[in-house]
Amino acid sequence: MHSTHDEVDLRLRVARRTTGAEGVVVLELRDPTGADLPAWTPGAHIDLNLPGGLTRQYSLCGDPADRSMWQIGVLREAAGRGGSAWVHDELLEGADVDVRGPRNHFELVASPRYVFIAGGIGITPVMPMVVAAERAGAEWEFHYGGRTRASMAFVDTLDAAHGPKVSLHPQDEVGLIDLDRILGTPQPDTLVYCCGPEPLLAAVEQRCADWPAGTLHVERFAAKDVGEPVLTGAFEVELATSGATLTVPPDRSILQVVEEAGIAVLSSCQEGTCGTCETTVLEGTVDHRDSLLSPEEQAANDTMFICVSRAACPKLVLEL
Repeated sequence: MHSTHDEVDLRLRVARRTTGAEGVVVLELRDPTGADLPAWTPGAHIDLNLPGGLTRQYSLCGDPADRSMWQIGVLREAAGRGGSAWVHDELLEGADVDVRGPRNHFELVASPRYVFIAGGIGITPVMPMVVAAERAGAEWEFHYGGRTRASMAFVDTLDAAHGPKVSLHPQDEVGLIDLDRILGTPQPDTLVYCCGPEPLLAAVEQRCADWPAGTLHVERFAAKDVGEPVLTGAFEVELATSGATLTVPPDRSILQVVEEAGIAVLSSCQEGTCGTCETTVLEGTVDHRDSLLSPEEQAANDTMFICVSRAACPKLVLEL
C-alpha cells in the first residue's frame, strides 16, 4: 500500500489528444525536451495541478514499459467542481500542464489468478494491470461495466488484445455486472481488483466479505462515507521531528493545524483519496477516515492520512 514519496514535479506537454469514448478524452503527456518520464507500476496515478489551485488525480492507463509518455483518460464530470471540464475544454494538444507523481496506492500484488472489475472510467488503472497479469502468465478474467457501450473507453483495445478473457457489461444491453456469479464463491489463490463508482465498489466489498483477508483491492475516485468521528472533542498531536505539540479542534483537520504551525506537508485532494499526505504514526490510535487503507492496514495504526483521519485517543505522536 505505502507509496514512496519519490514523486517529482514536472511540466509536461499534451502531445496527443483523442476521444476515448463519449465524454472521455485520452491525453498523452510527454516531456517537451524528449526526456524519459519516471518509471511507474500498474495502479499508479498522477496529479494534474490546474488553474485556481485545483488538483485532480488521474490513473495512468498506458504501458509502464513506455517511458516516453504518460497516458490518462479523463471523464467529463457533469456534477464535478470544474477540474474535468477544464481538462476537456482547455487542455488541448500542445498545451502544457503541471504534473506531480507518480504515486501508487493500488499496487498489483503478484498472484496466480486475478478477477478484475471496472465500472466506467474505473477502467483506467485496470488497463495496465490486465497487461501486467498477461505478461506474468497469471490466469485472469476482466469484467467491465458502463452505462452504454459508447460510454466505455478502451473497449476496442481490450477486445483486440484479450478477446475472450474480457466480458463487457453495457448496462443498457445486459444490465448490471452479475457479481453474485463472479464473486459468489470464494476462489483460492485469487486477488480481486476493482475500480469504479461507489455503488459498484460497495457491492463488490459486500460480495468479498467471505473471501480470505487481503483478497480485495479497491480504488475510489471519491471519498466514501465514514460517518461521525470517534472523538467529538479536541485532541493533541505531538510532532516528533519538529518538537511541537498542537491541539486539533473538532472543526479542523490535523493537516490544517500542522500547516498553520508553519510545518510544510505535501497534500493534494484533502478528502482521503489520493495518499499524498501519508504520515507515519509513532504512538496512539487513529480514527481512520480515508478511502485508501485496507482494514488490515488501518488496524496496524502505523500510518495515516492527516487531511481526513483523526485521533481515536487523547494524543497522537506523528513523524513530522
